[in-house]
Amino acid sequence: MKIETGDQVLIISPDEKTFLVKVSEDKNMGTHKGELKLGDCIGKSFGEKIYSNLEHPFLLLEPTLEDKMMKVKRHTQIIYPKDAAYMILKTGIQSGMRVIECGAGSGSLTMALANAVAPNGMVYTYDVREKHLENAKMNIENAGYSEYVEFKLGQAQEGFDQKDVDVVILDLPSPWDGIASAADALRGGGRIASLSPTYNQVEKCVENLEKNGFVYIETLELLLRYMQVSSGKTRPVDRMVSHTGFLTFGRKIIVEDFADEQFRQFKAPIDI
Repeated sequence: MKIETGDQVLIISPDEKTFLVKVSEDKNMGTHKGELKLGDCIGKSFGEKIYSNLEHPFLLLEPTLEDKMMKVKRHTQIIYPKDAAYMILKTGIQSGMRVIECGAGSGSLTMALANAVAPNGMVYTYDVREKHLENAKMNIENAGYSEYVEFKLGQAQEGFDQKDVDVVILDLPSPWDGIASAADALRGGGRIASLSPTYNQVEKCVENLEKNGFVYIETLELLLRYMQVSSGKTRPVDRMVSHTGFLTFGRKIIVEDFADEQFRQFKAPIDI
């Protein structure tokens, strides 16, 4: 696969620093190992290398979804790939589905959602700050997912424009503000997922899920630990990304009285 103008390329320096760039014939990039002419990438294949003006070799690799998520221009904290991947798996998001995301943040999760629903689905991403939406829009465009995302300026409490969607994702400081709106927007059996960093947020979130017709509610946390591999000395690395947030999931049912206690018994089983 030959690299062309406009392609995104993951460039790796000799000391393993990474740069995600969009290739342009007349664009140069300064690095700690000298200046690179990005036009030198054009016509090369992924896996080949180019050289800086100081004769240091840089590898050209095809960026994955994870690379694109981690390299977004950030105005807010992002949802890490470990959490995004499990949210997609747990809610069953796939091609052709319609998904609401609230809020957009820097667009990292939006990329993962768009990749999952493509080529026949759509992600509707909401945020209260126009600055965040514009930044997310730029990141999504650079990643190549614009045709699968619609950007909406608005608050969760005001409701969502879409109805009968498959999944709603809430990434809000007060996720309970969006639960009633999510219940109204979701189809019967639709799924909801929320990420919160603290216990008290989770407690209030679950209370509101129960009041708004959600069952099969569960909360979990994912920890990710890398290994430092060296012959005879393999061990965990000294630092790790541990607590990024608690993930809460639920499924919408259609009942007349959400307060009916008989529906509170439908808890998600803890399978270990």
